[in-house]
Parts: sequence; structure tokens; C-alpha cells
Amino acid sequence: MSGLSRIRWAIAPKTAPRPLINCNRCGTVKAYCCSGKFRVNANGKRIDVWLIYRCIDCDNSWNFGILERCNRLDIEPARLAALESNDPALARRHAFDVVALRSRVGRVEEFPDVAVHKQRLGDTRESATGLELQLRLEMLTSLRLDRLLAGELGISRSRLQAMEERRLLVVDPEGTKALRKPAREGTTIRIDLINELDRQAIISAAGG
Repeated sequence: MSGLSRIRWAIAPKTAPRPLINCNRCGTVKAYCCSGKFRVNANGKRIDVWLIYRCIDCDNSWNFGILERCNRLDIEPARLAALESNDPALARRHAFDVVALRSRVGRVEEFPDVAVHKQRLGDTRESATGLELQLRLEMLTSLRLDRLLAGELGISRSRLQAMEERRLLVVDPEGTKALRKPAREGTTIRIDLINELDRQAIISAAGG
């Protein structure tokens, strides 16, 4: 495919996953939201750290364990300072760790909404007839690749599927039903638009 417009998409999820917990105040299973605050408990040289969650209805708290009975000397000073100061970036990283959350509670509510920062790589030629999209993910997201592309490019999912079947859309690394799986770090999508009448509109929407 010649005349490619190469664009990097930096993708960041907007809404942190919410554990579903049996709230002893509400008397039923409720979603809990991350407060962005850590609880650090020191007992001599041993430290326990939790990330505090709150019930969306009654504000009841639940503690998500981060460190348990950890020797203070084994914690990097910068990390310990970040925990003690409720560093927002560190809290966000733990709040979006859906694998760790599931290991604690089993059921987790996930959200597909993301922010996409688009960066053109090199000069975009006016004669560009295709796209190369390079995905960079801040962290895992449950958003399917076809939904991401449809929302950002203004192309229906059925049209994307048809383009994939005709090999006008290729996902690298390839996999079975790649469009229907969540977007992943390092994925590259190449789309041949040479015969598409709305080619320039699609390239513009992509960030080219």
C-alpha cells in the first residue's frame, strides 16, 4: 500500500473499573468507586497499604490491599513517599489494575470509554491513499478494536468488517476476529482507502 498516512494513537481509559461488593450497609451488592486515597499503616518496620474504595450509594469503605506486612526497607523511598502523599498517578495505576481487582473480589464492572491523543508521524501527503494506525495504550481497556475504530474514524463496524474480509484492513499482529477483541498495546492497523470516496474525511478523522 503506497501513500500511507502514519498516525500514533495514545489511548487512555477514562473510567476506572469498579469492584462489585456486598455492601453491609446497603444490604446488597453495590459498585465501589476508587477514592484516590491510600491508607498506610505502619507497625514497627512492617507496613500495610490499601487503596480506599467507597460504595457509590452509602459511602461505605472497602480497602483494596496493595502491600501486606511489607518491610519498610524493601519499599523504594520514592514509592513509599508516593503512597503516603496519595500520588494521583500511582493511585490511578492501581485503580486500573483490573486483574488484581478480580483476584480480590471476582466481579468487576468495566467501562470502555477512552481518550485518544492522535499524533501524526512525519508529513502527511495530500495524495495519501491509506492509513497506518499505531496503538499505544496507557493501560488495558475493555474497548473492542472495531468500536474504537468506528468511533474515531466515523466508519460503521459492518463496513470495517467488510474491509477486513477484503483484506483492505489488516491488523498486525493478526488473530482470529481481531476487530472484535479489545484494543491492545503495540497493535498496528493498516487500511487501504484508495477506492473509498470519503478517503480524505477518514484520514482527517484519524488525525492525518
